[in-house]
Amino acid sequence: MKAHDGMYIDGAWRPAAGPDVIEVENPADEQVIGTVPAGTEEDVDAAVRAARAALPGWSATPPAERAARLAALRDVLAAREEEIAETVTAELGSPLAFSRTVHAGVPVAVAGSYADLAATYAFEEKVGNSTVYHEPVGVVGAITPWNYPLHQIVAKAAPALAAGCTVVLKPAEDTPLTARLFAAAVHEAGLPAGVFNLVTGVGPVAGQALAEHPDVDLVSFTGSTAVGRRIGAIAGGAVKKVALELGGKSANVVLPSADLARAVNVGVANVMSNSGQTCSAWTRMLVHRDQYEEAVALAATAAAKYGERIGPVVNAKQRARVRAYIEKGVAEGARLVAGGPEAPCERGYFVSPTVLADVTPGMTVAQEEIFGPVLSILRYDDEEDALRIANGTVYGLAGAVWAGDEAEAVAFARRMDTGQVDINGGRFNPLAPFGGYKRSGVGRELGAHGLTEYLQTKSLQF
Repeated sequence: MKAHDGMYIDGAWRPAAGPDVIEVENPADEQVIGTVPAGTEEDVDAAVRAARAALPGWSATPPAERAARLAALRDVLAAREEEIAETVTAELGSPLAFSRTVHAGVPVAVAGSYADLAATYAFEEKVGNSTVYHEPVGVVGAITPWNYPLHQIVAKAAPALAAGCTVVLKPAEDTPLTARLFAAAVHEAGLPAGVFNLVTGVGPVAGQALAEHPDVDLVSFTGSTAVGRRIGAIAGGAVKKVALELGGKSANVVLPSADLARAVNVGVANVMSNSGQTCSAWTRMLVHRDQYEEAVALAATAAAKYGERIGPVVNAKQRARVRAYIEKGVAEGARLVAGGPEAPCERGYFVSPTVLADVTPGMTVAQEEIFGPVLSILRYDDEEDALRIANGTVYGLAGAVWAGDEAEAVAFARRMDTGQVDINGGRFNPLAPFGGYKRSGVGRELGAHGLTEYLQTKSLQF
């Protein structure tokens, strides 16, 4: 049977339990490019039972052997990078160059990092008269979003597998084709049957069944805060562990001593990347009032250069959501200096790169996650005012600080209520922990901290 005709369960593609399918659309031209099965509770149960059956053998596999399997998976993903990039471009709409470097390239690096960690992590340690063992938490239910379809899968599956857990993945219904490529790569890499399983489907059916399943020991979810709350409530009722990577409204703080042009240009690029569909995007730019109008002019010019360089947003619903936020921002008093809600193309779910000036901290566009190519620029009076604005949302996922002196930027960043801060345009580090404060989530992904999420501790006293 063809891969798209079924689910990947217990090391093989098998027919779905029900007849319903999900159509996968190319958001650039609104054409259907494929279908996948709409999974049912029966499909989820079969996948979880396979993961449970495979758990004893995989958890007992020596870490060095798990590392070798992950290294093989990394190599398969690397060999398939072009196919992955083309698939992400087709179902997400990302420009192909961005798909190659980020959507396909970054997951290879992350998978490789966990191959290394599996071989070197201290799964056993001595603490006084005790031996402490770090053991796999069990069966992991991974529920991933559409905005970085392969990266989010690898960021969950790779550490879980490195820890000795088994995995059932329910990917986003907008981008399931990339998830199928990952399942095929797992199979080619030779991971044992049942160690990784894939069920496609919609969140209220397959996602909820996975979160509620009594044989799932940990639920790892990336997505909206509203859905994260629901999953947290389900897990809490069952007293099972959760890892939640949720929304963001990150502040990009430009201190007066910074290189203003560089800070603004990099800040605009950050927001427009992936069509603004990045939870950690610096969507609030904070500039001192003495430099404010210069920054606004720089941002408007920078945004105008993107034009057709960014892809569409993922679907019609998301396009309508982003446009509504732009309209609400203007209605609440923001000044439109670039872009706007009007459709830039007759076909495709495109949104113009948009910059809103004169945004105040209480406006909707300064408080709620838009998830589109929309930048809000806010003015501040002094450093304490900037800190109050930066910390003045329910989110705390990421952020940035720019200053002429690195120590000045670090001092400000240490006072921000957020999980990750880039100093003067600091580069992405796949080994650094990623996750949020406040309503941006619970737990961390990437690096050793991401591996720890999938472990539980046992101590023996002598």
